Amino acid sequence: MDSDNERVAMRKKNEEARRRERQAGSSTHDYDVEALENSDSDIGLCGWLLVALSILLMLVTLPISIWMCIKIVKEYERAIIFRLGRILRGGAKGPGLFFILPCTDSFINVDMRTITFDIPPQEVLTKDSVTVSVDGVVYYRVQNATLAVANITNADAATRLLAQTTLRNVLGTKNLSEILSDREEIAHSMQSTLDDATDDWGIKVERVEIKDVKLPIQLQRAMAAEAEATREARAKVIAAEGEMNASRALKEASLVISESPSALQLRYLQTLNTIAAEKNSTIIFPLPMEMMQGFMKN
Repeated sequence: MDSDNERVAMRKKNEEARRRERQAGSSTHDYDVEALENSDSDIGLCGWLLVALSILLMLVTLPISIWMCIKIVKEYERAIIFRLGRILRGGAKGPGLFFILPCTDSFINVDMRTITFDIPPQEVLTKDSVTVSVDGVVYYRVQNATLAVANITNADAATRLLAQTTLRNVLGTKNLSEILSDREEIAHSMQSTLDDATDDWGIKVERVEIKDVKLPIQLQRAMAAEAEATREARAKVIAAEGEMNASRALKEASLVISESPSALQLRYLQTLNTIAAEKNSTIIFPLPMEMMQGFMKN
């Protein structure tokens, strides 16, 4: 109980420290996002000339060019527009219609839905030197499309690789018994670690679950033998306790019967009635030893 309380207290302290770090770094992240979204104002004189030429070309080629300028973004997507290599003011666009200049603008669609992927089975050496194979599942979504495009090459692949390494790192500090019993705590620790690491990428890790823990066959046999021995020992103890209780009950019954000799005869008759009800061909009738002593004297 004390160890569990200490773990809960340490977990709360770590969460509070992470919250403080996030609050301290939130202003920096906001500044980075604003800088990325407002970067089109620095394209220079040549940039503005190219933009003006692109607009003029679009107007000259109307209405054919309108089909190249109109783009549609679905409800679950956002579009990051680059104008001469710089992110357009306002950040992500969508959902709905938006316009681009065919010569100077390009865009990237970002899926904002929750993405699920399986962590491949990882061979992990636990703290007590046991090799286990553990796999899991991660749920995450893109929280900031601008950071997901500008700060990392491939957010999906990076999150997958980071989840694999985080799984190995977290399980390497646990014993086998803790891995088998504290899956929820391990999943919570992985989620916090991944969420902190992917915050700069605009990724929000929503949930992490441990799916299966595979043990070596030899270890499975050893654990099965240990469990079987434990059950047999427990069964023997229960049987011994039952025999002790039965002997005590028989002792009390013998004391009650010894107070009345006729009670023993009634018990004999009850026994004969039970034997006769089973349709046995042989009936054993017990005789009192006093009658046998009388014949022996004669």
